[in-house]
Parts: sequence; structure tokens; C-alpha cells
Amino acid sequence: MTVVASSTAVAGSATSPSGSTDLSTRTAVHDLVVDFYREIVFDDLLEHVFGDVAEVDWEQHIPKLVDYWCRILLDAPGPKYPIMAAHRDLHALEPLRPEHCDRWWTLWSTCIDRQWSGPVAQHARDHASSLMSGMARHVFGFEWSPPVGAAGSPAPDGAIAS
Repeated sequence: MTVVASSTAVAGSATSPSGSTDLSTRTAVHDLVVDFYREIVFDDLLEHVFGDVAEVDWEQHIPKLVDYWCRILLDAPGPKYPIMAAHRDLHALEPLRPEHCDRWWTLWSTCIDRQWSGPVAQHARDHASSLMSGMARHVFGFEWSPPVGAAGSPAPDGAIAS
């Protein structure tokens, strides 16, 4: 994978009381996307799906993902990609299962929690949950919600796990 992450200490990004910054710039969104997909590349469960089955070309895919998340999180202009169709094609090659969704969600939330907090970071988590839930239901053929106790999801006591 040929992707270089930039620093997450970005001028002009909002800082939360805890000292971490929110995802308020394209650079911060880029850093989140790169951090997340680095985790995917080294993940025992998901690497096979992205590398062997989907044969993702990261140099082409990362900029599209950054555009997508900037459109969602920052209301930035950008192209709309056929997300459901791409995942439908992937699912036809090798059926995706709830454990794939759980791992994807957990890695995404963990990457957010490592460096960002605030309303935009929460929106990134909420949108990812909604996106995965919809994909699971309409494309993969099962109901899914974030695993209880995973980073960013409700813990058994109703608090948000970190």
C-alpha cells in the first residue's frame, strides 16, 4: 500500500476539551481514512476480503474514500460513488458475514477514538453505523448493529464504550 499519512495536528481544526481534535478538515478526514485502511490491510479477517477478493487498488481507492467521507462529514462537494453496487458485487464474489461488519465497525471506531473527538467524529461513527446497517440489511441479507461494548457503541449499561 502506497499511502502516506499526514499529521493529525492540523491548523484550524477544532480541539475538544480532552485535547483531541475533531474531524473538521480534509486533512483530518484523510488521516482517519488512511489510518483505518492501514488497519484493514493487516487485519486477519478483513485483509482477505479487501486484498484477495475485492483486489482493491489502494492508490485509486483511498482518494475516493476521502472524497466520500469529506462529502458526508464536511458537506464538501464531490462525486457520488455507487457504494451499494460495489458491495453487492463483492458480496456476490464472497458472502460477507456479520463478523466482517463487526470487525469493520470496531476498527473504524477505534481509529476515530485514537485521535479524534467531537460532533464530527461522532457523526463519522453514526454514519458508519447507519451505512453498515443498511448494507447488511439490503445487500448482505442480515440485520446488523454495532456490537455491544465495542468502541463507540453502547455498552451493556447504556454508556458509550471507549
